[in-house]
This record gives sequence, structure tokens and C-alpha cells, in this order.
Amino acid sequence: MILESAAVGPFFKNGYVVGCENTRKAVFIDPGDEVEQLLGFIRAEKLDVTHILLTHAHVDHVSGVAEAKRSLGVPIYLHMDDLFLYQNAVRTGMMFGLTVEEPPPVDVFYEGEEPIAFGDYRVRVVHTPGHCPGGVCLAISKQGDPSPPRLFVGDTLFAGSIGRTDLPGGDYETLLRAITGTLFTFPDESIVYSGHGPETTIGREKQTNPFVLEYLNSKSV
Repeated sequence: MILESAAVGPFFKNGYVVGCENTRKAVFIDPGDEVEQLLGFIRAEKLDVTHILLTHAHVDHVSGVAEAKRSLGVPIYLHMDDLFLYQNAVRTGMMFGLTVEEPPPVDVFYEGEEPIAFGDYRVRVVHTPGHCPGGVCLAISKQGDPSPPRLFVGDTLFAGSIGRTDLPGGDYETLLRAITGTLFTFPDESIVYSGHGPETTIGREKQTNPFVLEYLNSKSV
């Protein structure tokens, strides 16, 4: 797998390019303020990006979508439940004192169980609401490879933390159910790539994440 990430201020949000080492096909996940750096990587590596995949539509995860779409000309994917956030990106940016370019219309809304293909890789889209209504996890696996999928989880789960739930559409109970009931069904060895901060694993978060442990303890009482 070809994997590159970048993060810049003010949000230091991780954007990702994931590519197939055999075919050079790739996907661009959550283009934000770091879009120019990752577009430069795409050009340098001569990758053929086929999809822009959004884990959710908070402004820091979509502020670079317009530039990515203009440069790559590929379809934008989003969960329908986050469309209201996507359509308010410019206004939300203004609340932070930022100028955000209006993101172009969504081309495809995630639906069903059909995986998204790029080269030898497949993306399984798993709905993980709570941080926002339309949050998803992108579980990426290589065909024929028994290794556990790599999980691009947006702001659902972080190393030692979880996504905030005090923004429009957020809900703490829903988020913890998505983490413990959905993400934690993946193998402990699955690497988790979050929207902010370093990577982690499912097993590590099961054992050490204080929010998860408190929630599970409350349910066992």
C-alpha cells in the first residue's frame, strides 16, 4: 500500500492519500487545508486518483475538497446524513474566522454494502455516527491479502480519546455505541488512522482508551 498523510494549521487535521502499489490507482481521503501538499505527493508519485472519500463533513475535513475536485476531476463521496454540514462549510468557516471555498456538489452518497475499488484494494464503508450523523469508517483491504483492514475513522476515534459530541448532530451515547459495537468488531491488529493525531490500533484502544473503558464499565454495573 502507498500511504501518505499531511496536516497543517489551524486544525492540524490529517488528510490521506492511499494508493495501490501495482496499478497506481488511489483515493484521496478528507482533503482539507493540507490539500496542496497531498496533491503534490499525488503528482510526484504519478498516482491516478479515482475517488475523493469523505469520512464526514466538518469544515476541517472538507475545506480542500473544491481544490481537490478541480485538480483531479473525480467523484466526491459522502454519507447523506452529513449533507447539512457539507452545505454549511462556508458559514462554519466564517465562524472560525476562515475563508473556505464552497465545496462542489456531492457526486455519490454512500449506500449499501458494495465496496469501492481502486486497483487491487477495496474500501468497505461502515457507518459510525455520533461525532456527527454521517460519520463513516473507511476499512481498506487488499484483495487476496489476509492482513486485517486499515481503518480510516475520521474523528470517531483517536489514540487515547474520542471525537467531540457537542457540535450539531453529535451524540455521546451514539458515538460510544459506534466505537464499541462497530469499530471494535475489527481485529485488534487493525491500524486506526484518525482525523487528528497519531495512528493507533483497535486492540490498544480497547485496552487503554479511558472514554471507552468508562463507558464499558458503566454498562457492566
